[in-house]
Parts: sequence; structure tokens; C-alpha cells
Amino acid sequence: MELNDQHYLYSRIPHRPPFLWLDEITEINEEGIRAKKTISANLDIFQGHYPDYPIMPGVLLCEAVFQAGAVYISELMHKQQKNSDSEQVGGIPVLTRILNARFKREVGPGDTIEIAAHLTERIGSAWFLKGNVRVRGQIAVQVEFACALKGD
Repeated sequence: MELNDQHYLYSRIPHRPPFLWLDEITEINEEGIRAKKTISANLDIFQGHYPDYPIMPGVLLCEAVFQAGAVYISELMHKQQKNSDSEQVGGIPVLTRILNARFKREVGPGDTIEIAAHLTERIGSAWFLKGNVRVRGQIAVQVEFACALKGD
């Protein structure tokens, strides 16, 4: 399965349109994940979120980072399972904490965002990450967050 294949995303996280904020994974390795999303000008959000000056809600930009982080955690779990003889590692990453969200630039209809996330610490089933969104090569959002594995 290729990283930019939608089936890859679907195999790693439960999010689906219209709440999937990743179009493609461009890179994933031991250091982190990079992804892209083109913000459609046709999103219903723009009809109500500053309709005379449409901007992408910051919380949804953060959500894109959280989803990239969940894909990254899921990929690490798959590799861990593949490289060990232990039982299957279960659960899906669920957001448990948001820290230090900083909004630096606006993202608007038609923009393509670049999303990055990396692991800073893991304690048991808790995963601590940092991530950002870039637009036109500049930081739009920075955020720290934590996830825990839930369910099976």
C-alpha cells in the first residue's frame, strides 16, 4: 500500500470524509510524519465562518495535525507488531490533551497546507506529540498534544 493511497489512510485511522483532514501522506519515518491537504473553496464551513472573509477554523487545522499524529502512532504500532512475536497491539489513538496551540497565519479557501507531527515522548499507552501546519511555506499553526490508545 502506498502512502498517498486513500486506503492507507483508511487502514490507519477511523476518520472519513467529510471529517478527514488529510489528502495524502508525503513522508513517514522514525522521525515523524508529513502530510498535505488542499482546502476546498466549496467547504460549507466558509459559508458560516467569516463568510465575507473566509478563513479555515484554527480548530480544524489542529485536527489535521491530530489526525496526522494518529496515523503516525498507528504506523509505529503496525511496525512494532510486525517486528515482534507478541500479540497484536490493539486500539486506536484518541486525543486526550491539547497544549500550547498557537495560530500564526490564516488559511483560506484553495490553500494547500503541509502538516507535520512527531513524537516527543511515550509513557505506557500515552503518546505525546508536537506538530504544525504550514501554508505557503510558513507556519500557520503550532500545537502540542497527547493521545491514548482506546478500544480494540
